[in-house]
Amino acid sequence: MQSVFAEAFPELSIAWTGDEPTDPRIVILNDKYAEQLGLDPDTLREEQGLRLLTGASAPEGARPVAQAYAGHQFGTYSPRLGDGRAMLLGEVTANDGSLRDIHLKGSGRTPFARGAADGKAVLGPMLREYLVSEAMNALGIPTTRALAVTETGEEVFRDLPRPGAVLARGASSHLRVGTFQYAAQSLGNTDLVKRLVDVARDRHVPKDDDDEDGEQNPALDLYEHVIEVQAELIAQWMAVGFVHGVMNTDNMTISGETIDYGPCAFMDAYSASTVFSSIDAQGRYRYGNQPGIAEWNLARFGETLLPVIDEDPNEGIRKATEALQSFAPLYEAAWIQAMARKLGLTGTATDEQTARDVSQELLRLMEGSSLDFTSTFRALADAVRDREAAQELRDRVEDPRFDAWFVRWQALGPDPDLMDSVNPIYVPRNHLVEEALEAAYDGDLDPFLKLLDVVTDPYTWKPGHEAYAEPAPADQGQYVTYCGT
Repeated sequence: MQSVFAEAFPELSIAWTGDEPTDPRIVILNDKYAEQLGLDPDTLREEQGLRLLTGASAPEGARPVAQAYAGHQFGTYSPRLGDGRAMLLGEVTANDGSLRDIHLKGSGRTPFARGAADGKAVLGPMLREYLVSEAMNALGIPTTRALAVTETGEEVFRDLPRPGAVLARGASSHLRVGTFQYAAQSLGNTDLVKRLVDVARDRHVPKDDDDEDGEQNPALDLYEHVIEVQAELIAQWMAVGFVHGVMNTDNMTISGETIDYGPCAFMDAYSASTVFSSIDAQGRYRYGNQPGIAEWNLARFGETLLPVIDEDPNEGIRKATEALQSFAPLYEAAWIQAMARKLGLTGTATDEQTARDVSQELLRLMEGSSLDFTSTFRALADAVRDREAAQELRDRVEDPRFDAWFVRWQALGPDPDLMDSVNPIYVPRNHLVEEALEAAYDGDLDPFLKLLDVVTDPYTWKPGHEAYAEPAPADQGQYVTYCGT
């Protein structure tokens, strides 16, 4: 294992070791992912592997650290955040030749911990991140990956005494917008920002032989790339009804990967105003606001790069502003493409404006009739194939305008096979996630494993698993998730 970040950025990290676990036990280990990372699953199950997965000891060649970063949290700048209960073990070279971080969450309190935070994590939220991140990966959405959840053998008090646990995850890096903010604004270190640009660009920006890797302006090259990958990422979130819940700048990666599955959830009934987080009282991070927040976060990223984009402040602002103006059209194009595929509209038969209009009108109708986001698109594919299924769907929609929309859409010649290839049958339904986590607290992992099995093969119908494709019961009420657990 290597220590690339620790060696390159001593100003942005503190050497650290996780707390000694009382009685460590692997709850779940992602064998396939471990093998992709070049790690031996059997070795990870041994005593030394358990110590590695909880952060109690460092693997050979590694220098574990707690990372420093800043961030705008709900719009307010915090100059020093960092890994308060987490640590970067180091980096491994995966089987595909890429560098991958191995990062732990819940390994103990670090100097970046705030207030009375104990630096611990409990089993349920760590299993949630494992489940949802692996579901996102199966949906083809860039994300950190779950490697393992390991119980520590101690009790951690939250709402109740709960089993303590550590999540091990992999990522192409843990560089965040907040990392650059800490270097530029909290430390005021322009040289450090330049070094961050060089490392991030080398690690995340594909080589472009025609442009000689953008050598003339590395910072602008990086900025444009991050804008592009974030536009694509947010469009993919929107296309599956995913609500991140806490889009602070310290939770936006430079790689374009989804990170930190705290108060996250998938919508059942479609509504642009959907909020799940218990602390998002104003709905800042509601579903429909996610593209706008991403653009706001990218503006904050651009501010950190201004001195290294151009020595002339006015020119730096001009170039960064021009780059940021590409976000909206990039996002719009990615969203329209995703929605066109969800509706089976491909090729030259459907122009971009028609795809946009048809998609937006459907969402308005879905919101007015409180239609389930995930299953509606599968039902539409069935309706193309079967007249009875079509009538059943049309009867279910309360809005009389749906008939006219349906006729217009059918006239565009939707491809149901394409629809089935991009519209999942199964997502981590919130009520099923909570049932699985509560069972895990009682020592029964079977519901979790069954749910994991379906959401990591989301496009394949599984007889006898109908309940996994159904929305929450109407009497469940508003689903709420919590930060900091």
